[in-house]
Amino acid sequence: CNEVQELGIINPQNRGFKTEIGPALELPLNSVNCSNCGQCTIVCPVGALYEKDATKSVWEAIFDENKRVVIQTAPAIRAALGEEFGYEPGTLVTGKMVSALRDIGFDDVFDTNFAADLTIIEEGYEFLSRVENALKGKTSSLPMITSCSPGWIKYVEHDFPQYLDHISSCKSPHMMLGALAKAYYPEIKDVKPENIFVVS
Repeated sequence: CNEVQELGIINPQNRGFKTEIGPALELPLNSVNCSNCGQCTIVCPVGALYEKDATKSVWEAIFDENKRVVIQTAPAIRAALGEEFGYEPGTLVTGKMVSALRDIGFDDVFDTNFAADLTIIEEGYEFLSRVENALKGKTSSLPMITSCSPGWIKYVEHDFPQYLDHISSCKSPHMMLGALAKAYYPEIKDVKPENIFVVS
């Protein structure tokens, strides 16, 4: 934590046989200034921190005939994935990735970039509204700061709470696409929202 993010959130606590790895004062991670980068799961010296594995629930959804399983992929994935299969670093393998995901059993493959565009549009409308309010002499929090990264939001919440009013009310692209897949997409596909299973 200190070497990667320079936050010092996760450290050995106590001494001797009572030593534990975690945040000070036994606080939960969501109560401290952790940026949720996940690097601690790679280097934890005692294996106490690890990623939650949802593979089983994804396979269960894929094999459930009542579920429509959708997956969203971020731009970094299609750029990094090719390297795992011997391509030059940065080689886009979008078509191969989508084909493989469909072969695995995913019903739909969404690109998070689509939601990034929606986020930009929504943030643009919100910004114009804030500027318009400011020009009319109404209270308006300017400058407006993006809300695209949950890690960034958490950082502001813990270190600069006085600027929270300046953060856009838009969801991150990842969260926005998840919400669209659960709320809007079922209407298009004539599926109950509870039967949409989103993987990201």
